[in-house]
Amino acid sequence: MSFGLSRGRSLDTSGFGYDREDLPPFEDGRLDPRAWFEHPQRPFELEIGSGKGTFLVQQAVLQPETNFLGIEWAAEFYRYAADRLRRNQCTNVRILHDDAVQFVTYRLPESVCNTVHLYFSDPWPKARHHKRRVIQDATLEQFHRILVSEGLLHVVTDHVDLWAWCEEHVARAAHLFERMPFAPPPSAGPDEVVGTNFERKYQREGRPFNAMTLRRTP
Repeated sequence: MSFGLSRGRSLDTSGFGYDREDLPPFEDGRLDPRAWFEHPQRPFELEIGSGKGTFLVQQAVLQPETNFLGIEWAAEFYRYAADRLRRNQCTNVRILHDDAVQFVTYRLPESVCNTVHLYFSDPWPKARHHKRRVIQDATLEQFHRILVSEGLLHVVTDHVDLWAWCEEHVARAAHLFERMPFAPPPSAGPDEVVGTNFERKYQREGRPFNAMTLRRTP
């Protein structure tokens, strides 16, 4: 099947993409995605909302001893990203088509992630949709649960209202996380915060960016 993002080329997700339908039955409980990699003992990082996989492709090359899992809900982006990972032979990356908050909450076991990346998530600007935002009191508790001791949560957004929302929720989670300055990943280009496709688009539009890093406390 072809999609607009593939420019007419067939997309192949084999070996790099997992659909939620591929997972064990939900009734089986939690699962450890580190087992999806050839070297499951390596540090494990999670990206929520991977889009077309730009961050994963760029960062995986610079961290070959780290395993990355991206989660993307939009099926077309997921397929494109999985095919892109396959073409670039990013053997230390997998991508999952699933609801990220549900996967984190009900599937991931405790203390599996060294780092969680949350870049330019959907701001859900209408008040009636705010409950769909990734950052919530409950999800911050879940991030604390899945992160290792002193594990990191990176958050970046261009949306002013969402940033205020994040500030408010993070302030309430001071018993879970220590706030730290954000440092761009090595894969970010000059004058970039992260270097995702969304950031590059928004940068051309002149949007402001806000970023924070949270370190898990015991």
